Parts: sequence; C-alpha cells; structure tokens
Amino acid sequence: MKGQLARTLLRSSQLSVRALTTSAPVRSEAALDQASRDRIHPKLGNRDVVGWGFNGTASYVDREEFPLPAVRFKENTPDVMALREKEKGDWKSLSLEDKKALYRASFCQTFAEMKAPSGEWKSILAAVFAALGLTGWIVIYMKKFVYSPMPHTITRQWQEDQLNRMITQGQGRVEGISSKYDFDKGQWK
Repeated sequence: MKGQLARTLLRSSQLSVRALTTSAPVRSEAALDQASRDRIHPKLGNRDVVGWGFNGTASYVDREEFPLPAVRFKENTPDVMALREKEKGDWKSLSLEDKKALYRASFCQTFAEMKAPSGEWKSILAAVFAALGLTGWIVIYMKKFVYSPMPHTITRQWQEDQLNRMITQGQGRVEGISSKYDFDKGQWK
C-alpha cells in the first residue's frame, strides 16, 4: 500500500513537471529527408514545415485568428534559399524588396489583405433577393392556380347584410350586437 502511494505521487509529480515545461516537443517531420516527406505529406512538395498549424496538419491556411500556418507558402527555390541565407546575417543589410520577398515566401497575404473586404456580401445579398423573388412567384402561382376562389361570404356587402339580419332578428339583446343598436331611432347607440 505504501509503495503504491509512493509510485502514484512520483507519477503525478512527473506529469506536473511535464505539463509545466517551457520547451517545445520535437516534431519528427523536421528531420525527414525529401523521400520520407513526400511519402508522409504528398502535397507538401519542397516546402518547410515550420510549426503546428491551426489544427496540427501540415497545410497552409491564411486565417486572422491563427496567423501562423504550419508550412511556408512557397516552395524552396534557389532564390528563396539565397535570401534565407542572407537573412541569417544583419537585417539592416537586407533591402526592402528582399524583406518583402522573404515575407511572401512564407505567407500569401498580409493582415491588411486578409481583412480587406472581399465583396462576398454582394453574392449573398443577390442570393437572398433571388430566394425572395422565387418565394413571391410561388405565392402568386398558388393563389392563381392552386387555391379556390374566395367565398362570397367574405365580401363587404355580405358582411353588412349579415349584420342587418342579426339586428333584425334581435340576436344578443342583453350583451350582444343588438344591445348596441337603438331600434326606435334605427341607428347605432
């Protein structure tokens, strides 16, 4: 019993140290040769895996809420590799064009380009109006060809005649419709 308690305490202390560590775990893909990378990631090509990504897969996605994709945007060409060697030195020696080329090799869009309006609202609004128009045409079709015509009891003349019959018959003399009609004067009270 005492030994089991000691093992449990030792195991829990190892877990807490492991949970609080500040070093990142080593990814096995980082040290793979090109043939192994092609087998594991067939669509990756000659691009570097530089991080975890937003869901742990080696894919490139531009997202505002997760700005660091798992792989670089462009493949490693001789021009890009030369710029990467140049960037290891002093950054003041890099020109603005070199810095932009390095950025575009790693990322497709800047934050300003990601946040820029895309005009997608126009197609959504067009789809909503098309749906409303289609609904309107369906209602017109249903009224014209499906529903039967309105009964004659719905007309204003029929309703007035029905009210006169109710008053003539004296329906509801205590609290109903006839209680609001003055029979001596022939008008409403």
